[in-house]
Amino acid sequence: MSQTVADREKTIEQPLNQQKPGKEPLWTRTFILLALANLLLFFGFQMLLPTIPAYVTQLGGDNSAVGMVIFILTISALIIRPFSGAALDMLSGRLILIVGSIITLIAIGSYIAAASVGVIYMLRVVHGIGWGISTTTYGTMASNIIPASRRGEGMGYFGLASTLAMALGPMSGIAIINSFSFTVLFTVSFVLTLLSLLVSMLVGKKDTSSGSGKGKPPQGSLLSRLVDKQALFPSLLVLLLSLTYGGIVSFITLFGKEQGIANVGWFFSVNAIMLFLVRPISGKIFDTRGHVWVLLPGALFSLVGMILLSYTTGTGGLMAAAAFYGVGFGAIQPSLQAWIIQRAAPERRGAANATFFSAFDLGIGLGALILGPIAAATNYAMMYRVSSFMFVLYLIIYISYVVRMRKKPLQP
Repeated sequence: MSQTVADREKTIEQPLNQQKPGKEPLWTRTFILLALANLLLFFGFQMLLPTIPAYVTQLGGDNSAVGMVIFILTISALIIRPFSGAALDMLSGRLILIVGSIITLIAIGSYIAAASVGVIYMLRVVHGIGWGISTTTYGTMASNIIPASRRGEGMGYFGLASTLAMALGPMSGIAIINSFSFTVLFTVSFVLTLLSLLVSMLVGKKDTSSGSGKGKPPQGSLLSRLVDKQALFPSLLVLLLSLTYGGIVSFITLFGKEQGIANVGWFFSVNAIMLFLVRPISGKIFDTRGHVWVLLPGALFSLVGMILLSYTTGTGGLMAAAAFYGVGFGAIQPSLQAWIIQRAAPERRGAANATFFSAFDLGIGLGALILGPIAAATNYAMMYRVSSFMFVLYLIIYISYVVRMRKKPLQP
């Protein structure tokens, strides 16, 4: 009899490494190539994250226009992810990655010739579509080649590529526009994205298969094909996590001004360092002990980080908040993705990854949308205190789920 989700959830007590003796290889040629290609893609993207707003301002855009360029890309990626995930369950990941990369290249290359804010808006739609397709595809391809017994560890290491890009990309982009020009910036981003595509083409065709769909369209309604129901619960948790992150990336600069903190960039530097340190460790714990041992303490660390941030008045407090939040975020995010892959059927991994990334994108967008009015009515410190309740809700929902699953008998 096929294993139900309830059966698979017994990995709380019987993690994968205890079920399968031996250690399957993780650092294969395919895994290294995919991680490198993912790094190049994210690096090119992160270089544009803090610099596109400055480009919009140079073209005559105001603060509303700056907000729109971020919102448009996020929504475009959010909309396209479920469709790209469904396509991944039927077609070659290699083919879909080529399509996504070409769309991304067209958008980045066109930024150079953009003469108005309106044109930037249109290009952000194109960029968001390419970005949503590409990132969903890389995540799915990686999950297909990572051994099941090392899924948490593998997704943790794979995520280090985006973490490195997040740590170095923004400062590299700012350095380029300060020393050269936006034309040079867009050229470098274009080249990095192109290199990402070229590196990914070195992966063998048989390694880019997206599960066991074998070209057969999944059955059921359109919604069930686009969204994997087994990914919904972990995606709810990542939504709550990304709501807090959306508040951080959107308002921490303004929070720094409110509190008189000279350089809030320290938050992202310390956060990135903690992500680097904790991802491999948390992944191994996920594989050997189960998700409870990662997702529960991760939420507690993040909760402490948010509370510390809300009371921060100096650089030292900011760094301490970043350390706690980074440990929690670094433990939760890759473990939830690994858990989603563990729950999903092999032929549904594309849709499962798309559901996960869509929830993450939606959380960031909603974080800015919901928390902004709270800051306007009170202050940024109070906004972060309110934001910390997302982790209280996370803990209530998750603990209730674990208790319920432990009470269910294992089906024969």
